[in-house]
Amino acid sequence: MVFKRRDRRSVWRATAGVFWPKGGWTRAAKYVQHRVTRLPDPPHRIARGIFAGVLVTFTPFFGLHFLLAALIAKIMRGNIIASLLATFVGNPLTFLAIAASSLQTGHFLLGTGHNVLENSELSLAEKFSGAAGDLKHNVLSIITREEANWDQLALFYHDVFQPYMVGGIVVGLIAGIAAYYFSLPIIMVYQKRRQAKLKAKWIALKQKAAVDDAKASHNETPPR
Repeated sequence: MVFKRRDRRSVWRATAGVFWPKGGWTRAAKYVQHRVTRLPDPPHRIARGIFAGVLVTFTPFFGLHFLLAALIAKIMRGNIIASLLATFVGNPLTFLAIAASSLQTGHFLLGTGHNVLENSELSLAEKFSGAAGDLKHNVLSIITREEANWDQLALFYHDVFQPYMVGGIVVGLIAGIAAYYFSLPIIMVYQKRRQAKLKAKWIALKQKAAVDDAKASHNETPPR
């Protein structure tokens, strides 16, 4: 197959690549920046896509970030590819800060007064585990006819998902707007420089072609 890898990666290598890409996160960030700045679209459309991608990384809809980023970018008439690339903001190095800021903001706005960095009756990991256990049990209860249990899921929703969603939207909007206004002038400058280089290259090629044509016509002129 054309797009099939020649060196098949093991499950361990593929998983490790998610947390530490080949070449490191600095190289990966430069690659994303390079791809964004070279997108063939007006700067404001690319910046809108970046806004959408950054916004969704602060939401708790894990596994749907690509879909949501593309949907928001389409609604805003932004660049969809830029929105997908901008979700790179949410990575294993930034996830803890994103989750903590979203949860803290959500609890503050909802008035629940929890500190997500300190353990309450149950730790954050235990709430995730309990919700996953309830979800698995309730799915199996359809077959086994056991009574469904929603206690851990309700606790997870009120203590984690709801504040994460509320706080994530607020913090995500702030981060997205900042990313928009930060990226817009950079993209404009880069595109102007690139257009100037392409124009200069085109003029040089045109001049070279004119010189070659002049030489060719001179060589074809018969001597007197």
